[in-house]
Amino acid sequence: MREEPGSHRAIAEMASRQYGVISAGQMVSLGLSKDQIFREVSIGRLHRVHRGVYAVGHSALSRHGECLAAVLGGGDGALLSHRSAAWLWGLTTRWRPVVEITASSPVETRCAIEVHSATALHQEDRAAFDQIPVTAIPRTLLDFAAVDPRFLGAAIERAYRCDLLDLDAIDRLLIRSRGFRGVARLRKAMEIYRITVFTRSRLERRFLAVVRRAGLRQPSMNLFVAGFELDAYWPVERFAVELDTYDHHGDPVAFEADRIRQEDLKLAGIEMVRLTGVRMDREPEAVVVRLRRLLAQRRAQLGLPPN
Repeated sequence: MREEPGSHRAIAEMASRQYGVISAGQMVSLGLSKDQIFREVSIGRLHRVHRGVYAVGHSALSRHGECLAAVLGGGDGALLSHRSAAWLWGLTTRWRPVVEITASSPVETRCAIEVHSATALHQEDRAAFDQIPVTAIPRTLLDFAAVDPRFLGAAIERAYRCDLLDLDAIDRLLIRSRGFRGVARLRKAMEIYRITVFTRSRLERRFLAVVRRAGLRQPSMNLFVAGFELDAYWPVERFAVELDTYDHHGDPVAFEADRIRQEDLKLAGIEMVRLTGVRMDREPEAVVVRLRRLLAQRRAQLGLPPN
């Protein structure tokens, strides 16, 4: 059968838009027969990646190419998902050689693809990023919670910092996904992002969540008092908590300035204690116990009645 140069150009152009990969179905739609596809493989122009999916010209694919090849191999409606979707969205930097997809129809499974069922997939769970069909951010986080809970908090934080966290969409997903693996983990991890007061750091959000769960009165956050901005402040007790991280307070100049600042606050009649992110991670319960005692002690010093 005579080959059509125009078809080959069209295939090359499509593959160039698809990170160097193309499916057999796409090539047929561009004019190649199955026999011609077989011949292109035999002479080395096409390199089989998965069943019905080929790399054009060479077999060295980028990670995006590996992702799209896996999705094309999953058939109509397949999506990049789970840890692979989290990597594509930039929610994690950890790359797994085994690409994860969610597909509704049986596909040939190989060591380079892990296939998840799409039985619970909703239209709202579908998206595209970098021209690759992928689960939407909420669904990606739910799937990630099911398979990699250790890094779930970091993934959510990245989504938050990139302005990709849609709380309403996540709530809708959690409601329709009751009983599915990962729901409880994602719901718990989202607690600190539902606080209505303005906060400036992840540590501040975590601090407020701990305070709220302990039943303590919520402090004012990032409030200017006596010429100083206080991370957390209880105005009745004139008591402040400074939330410390090494990246913000680790240099010598900041170290000295922080000590002078604490003295100035003392002179202004404000008691302040420091709380590090390490303590919040390691002993949140102990932090709450001490904070409750410090607030009670401060009320007694000022002659205020106990709460």
